[in-house]
This record gives sequence, C-alpha cells and structure tokens, in this order.
Amino acid sequence: MTETNTTQTTGDTAEDGEYRSGFVAVVGRPNVGKSTLINALIGTQVAIASSRPETTRKAIRGVLTLDGAQMVLVDTPGIHRPRTLLGQRLNDIVDDSLAECDEIAFLLPADQEIGPGDKRILSRLRSQFAAKSDSGEFVWKVPLIAIVTKIDELDRTQLINKLIAINEFANFTDIVPVSALKDDNLAEVTKVLVEHLPEGPQMYPAEQITEERPEDAIAELVRGAFLEELHDELPHSLAVVVDSIEQPEDNETGERYAGKARVLVSIYVERDSQKPIIIGHKAEHLVHVKKRLRTAVNRIVGQKAQLDMHVKVAKNWQSDPKKLDRLGF
Repeated sequence: MTETNTTQTTGDTAEDGEYRSGFVAVVGRPNVGKSTLINALIGTQVAIASSRPETTRKAIRGVLTLDGAQMVLVDTPGIHRPRTLLGQRLNDIVDDSLAECDEIAFLLPADQEIGPGDKRILSRLRSQFAAKSDSGEFVWKVPLIAIVTKIDELDRTQLINKLIAINEFANFTDIVPVSALKDDNLAEVTKVLVEHLPEGPQMYPAEQITEERPEDAIAELVRGAFLEELHDELPHSLAVVVDSIEQPEDNETGERYAGKARVLVSIYVERDSQKPIIIGHKAEHLVHVKKRLRTAVNRIVGQKAQLDMHVKVAKNWQSDPKKLDRLGF
C-alpha cells in the first residue's frame, strides 16, 4: 500500500549531515502502546491500535521519511508466554523482526510497574544483542532505547521516580518519555531514534508509508474495525483474510470497465456459536464495518470498492498448523 504522508516534511535531519536509514524494532509487552506510538510517529494509521492484548499479529512496517533520514518502524506482536501455536508463531515473528533491526525501541508504560514480562523481554534482548563487559555490565551491540509511554497518567514527581526506576532496570542507550495520545514529546522520540540509526541510503520512495500489500492492509483494517465495533464481545480467535480484489470487467472479453472493485473478505472464527456475534442482529455489525471502512478501502484499492464479507468457521485454528499456514501465520 502506498499513501502520501503529509507529516513527513518535518525538517528533522541527521545532525552530522549524513543520511541515516534503518529498521527500528518496537518491542514490549502486549498492550503497552506500540501501535499507537507508531501511528503517531508516522502521522496516520498503519497498525491496529486497541486495548485488547495481542492485537498486532504481524510485523507491520511503517516508513517515516524525513529530510535527512528514513526510519522503518516495525510494529511487533507483544512478547508474551505463548498458550497456543498462534502465540508461539507470534513470538517467532518478533524473532524475525529483531534479526534484521538496526535499533530497538523498548516500550515501558509509565502507569505500570516493571514486571516479569518486561524482565523476560530484557533477558531475551540481552541474549541476542548484548555482551557482558569486564565490569559485569551489559554492552549493547545495537542501540536500545527505552520509550516511556503514557506519561500523561503521572504527575511530575511520579514521572521522575519512574524514569529513575527504568534507568536502574537496564543499561539503556537512551530514555525518552512520551504520550502518543496527547502528542507530548513525539518530536523528541523521532529525534532520538534518528540519531541512533546507522548511515545509509533511502530505501523506500518518500511517499510510501508502509510496505504492506493492499490485501494485508485491508484485512488489518477489517479486523481493527471489528475490535472497535464489538469490544469485549469479540472472540479473540477472529482472523481476517482478503481472498481477492476483483476489478470490474466484461465476462466475455475480459476488458475492464468503470465500476466498483469487489473486495472478497473471509472472516474466520473457531466455533459456530461465534458467527452470530460477528454478524450481529440483521447483519448490523457487518453493515457498520462496511460503512466505517468505505473511504479507507477505496483509498487503498485506488477506486470505489465494495467489501463482500463472509463469516466462516475454522475450528481450533489457533492450534492447527495447517489452518495457521492458510490464514497467513
């Protein structure tokens, strides 16, 4: 998907005059604000942001192009202790994303204590990206930046105490507090992340803000819309696949003509009893989602399009390797 990002010409440059570029893996526990931060930095939605854990299921790459740098922010699934094969594959996605990163942004929410999940992530990062010095201190092979999110939840004294605790938690290359929702200190986050990127060429066209295929982008939009539509009613086992994007064409000649594209979408749940939850009374949920996404889908497809959604059952797909493969995990 290619889309113009009107927020990219911010005047931020690499301070030494050299062009910088690279991949920044954004990691943290589930539901710490990774997607919200990336969307705020890019200036538009490239990843689903929701209060539900494990919302992000793929490595979504948001491309931020500035005057002197290009930064690819990789939104990873939250690192967690997996309970299903899907959970294990989500952790594998994180491993793949980390393997190619030039820098790591470790998100720690200001309104929560540092817990076992954070310690498990730190241990994992150390095993892959750090070595112990003679003094016993961990030295990072790539920059590790602590992004302290949700600072709007704390007063000044609480924030100072939190920053002290995070500084003692690990040998971070840098620590930056931010509130993505309040647009507080976002420019500083961008500046710090760019400063620690390696020198390198521009990798993507300036107008491109994500490397997702249109099918994947639409599937994520649909899943995000159902997250908003249904909240706690939504089965966690929901999966969305765009089967095809059909252009209007003559059945006999195959020639295209003016008209709406047809986007065929399959929505999968694990049990028959979950289908009515997704569909709603008189298909109200499907109707609401179609209306909500009309403009966004048209923009991705590049013309007027209609969503043709069908709800299907794939029993126990979260633990079935063949079904996971078919659903793109």
